[in-house]
Formats: sequence, C-alpha cells, structure tokens
Amino acid sequence: MRTEPKLTRLDRIFARLDREPVRPVLDVPRMTRHRVVLFGATLAFYLAIVLAVAVTSWLVRFDWQAMLFRPYQQWPEIHAFLDYWVVLGQRGPTAVMVAAWLGWRSWRQHTVRPLLAFGAALLLLNITVGAVKYGLGRSGPHYATDVGSNEMWHWFQAGSDIFPSGHTANAVVTWGILAYLASTPRARRWLSALSAVLSLSVGLTTVYLGTHWLSDVLLGWAAGLLILLALPWCEPLIARAEAWILAQRDRLPLRRPDLSTAPRPAPVAVATAEPVTGAAVADATVTGAETAGAAPAVLTTTAAASGEAATAESDPAAPVREAILPSTVRTTRPPLYLAPGPHTARSERTPITPAGSRRPPHAERPTRNQPSAARPVTGG
Repeated sequence: MRTEPKLTRLDRIFARLDREPVRPVLDVPRMTRHRVVLFGATLAFYLAIVLAVAVTSWLVRFDWQAMLFRPYQQWPEIHAFLDYWVVLGQRGPTAVMVAAWLGWRSWRQHTVRPLLAFGAALLLLNITVGAVKYGLGRSGPHYATDVGSNEMWHWFQAGSDIFPSGHTANAVVTWGILAYLASTPRARRWLSALSAVLSLSVGLTTVYLGTHWLSDVLLGWAAGLLILLALPWCEPLIARAEAWILAQRDRLPLRRPDLSTAPRPAPVAVATAEPVTGAAVADATVTGAETAGAAPAVLTTTAAASGEAATAESDPAAPVREAILPSTVRTTRPPLYLAPGPHTARSERTPITPAGSRRPPHAERPTRNQPSAARPVTGG
C-alpha cells in the first residue's frame, strides 16, 4: 500500500511560500451595512474631536496637562527605545516593508490587487490627512507659546502641521492594510490585533516624546480607520486598473509567442511509385538544397528521371503525390569532423606511402607476398 510522505512543519511553511499554480479566488471586502454604520460612527468621532479642539474645550486642557507632565522626564530609561519604536509610524520605512510583503503576495497569487489597494490607501492618506493638517494649522507642543490655547490657525509658523498625527494615521493604514488584504479569517483576526497594538503604541509614543498633543493622536487614529473603512468603495476602480495592467502586460513583445498561430513550413512534394526492385531503390536520389530559401527537395526515381514521370502524372492510375515536411526528408550530410568534398571508402583511397615495404632489404629475408624457403632443422 502506497502512502504519502508526512510533511513536517518546515515543509508546510515552504509550501506556503511557493507560488500557487493558478490564481486563487480571493474574498474582496464589500461595503456592508455594518461597515457603513462603523464608518459613520468614526466620522462623527472625527468631527467631534475637531470641534472640541476648535472651541478650546476640556480636551485642550487635558492636552496641556499631559504635555506639562513631560512623560519623557518621568521615564527616561525607555526614551532611547521609543526613539526607534516611533519609526514604525514613519511613512517611508513602513511603506517599503509593507510594499515588499505585498509584492511577494502579488507574485504568489498572480494578481496586482494588493499593491493597487495599498497605493490607493496611501493616496487617500496623503490627501485627507495632509489637507486637514494644513487647513487647521495647529502648532505642536514644542512650538506652543500661549498656555491653555488650542494653538490653531497658525498657517505660516514652523511646526503648525501636526493635527492630526501623521505617524499615528500612517501606522493605522500601513499595518491595517495587511489585515484588510488577509486571505483567511484567522489571518485577518491576528493581523487586526497586531495593527491595533502597533498603531496604539506609536500614537502614545509620540505623546511621550512630546511631539504631539493627545488630541492629535486621537484624530490620527480616527483618520486612519476612516481610510480603511472606505477602501471597499475603491474596489471597482482597483479591479478596472488591475484588468488594464494585465492587458498591457499581455501585449508586451517580450511575452512568449503563441505556437498555435505560428506559420507552418511549406510542404515538400514527394512522388510515390509502385513497389520497385532493389536496383531502382538504389538509384533513387535526393535533389534539393539544404539551406533555407532554396527550392523544395523532391524525391525522384530513375523512371521519373528518364522521362516516365510525365506519363505517370497523365495516367489516372498513377500513384498519388503526397506532401511531407522538409524535416522528414533525409539528406546525406558529411560528419562535422570531415572536410568538405567527395569522400571515398578506405579501400579505394590511394596510399600516402609508396608501395612496398619500408624496411631495408636483407639477403635472408624473402620478398613480400612470396612463400619462404624451408629452414634447416638444427640439433641432433
């Protein structure tokens, strides 16, 4: 009984890394009623944060209390670590890492949808967050001058583009897109938890370092979540862009040509005759050229060479001429190690050395091809 080999854990991991033979059917997220409700609630929270900061409410006072507490002075031992941890919210390094992972996903699943969805998310992030940053013009904690104020509408001052937090919104979108594009529900749950932890930690790290107000972080979380919730509305456009890209790829001249539409070589006419004797077969010759562009090779017999071919063609009982491909015609070709020209058998060649023996004559040695005389027997 034949049994299949049992795969180890390492074998299963490498099997998952290999390219799939065909393009799998992926589950594309849709804008369901639950998602629409969650999008509306997040949008309301977003507008509430902006309004609370604009009217200098209790949220602004809490921002000042957190800033004056100076967390980086309360826990200086983790300052060096958090200086590197906040890089997980910078757009350049995180975009390169996630794009590399999604590029491998695109190659493995025969699709460019992951890269297109990631590009659409980054484009929405730059447009929405950037417009609000420069529109509100809020200064950061390091540039604040009036204690208790909301520090807004400072459009032409340094550091007046921090509301909402770009690091926080970028962490939500960059790591959340992995959960959005997950292939299985289990992977989506794990990646959602991972992206939530990263985005929360990056946002709180900016508050610890004193580069953002706490309200900046809250608005950054809401801005990134709005982009992820709105991505299903972009799926039809992503599908059309993917179809166009794949169509342009198929038109490239470097693609392998279709052999079914390639022109077939011209047939070669061969005359078939009645069974002939061995002498007639021995006299059969092959005429034609071996190089491309020459006349097609025609296999004829001695009867056709002597003028009987015309009679055979005019006779209805004559054999039918059938076509074969040039590759099936056998031609005599000298071996590659021989020089061009006529070649004869070894027995027919002229000897290079002169006839006769090359040994010097001897009185007691008989000539070549003559019987030798009887030698006397010695001894008693």
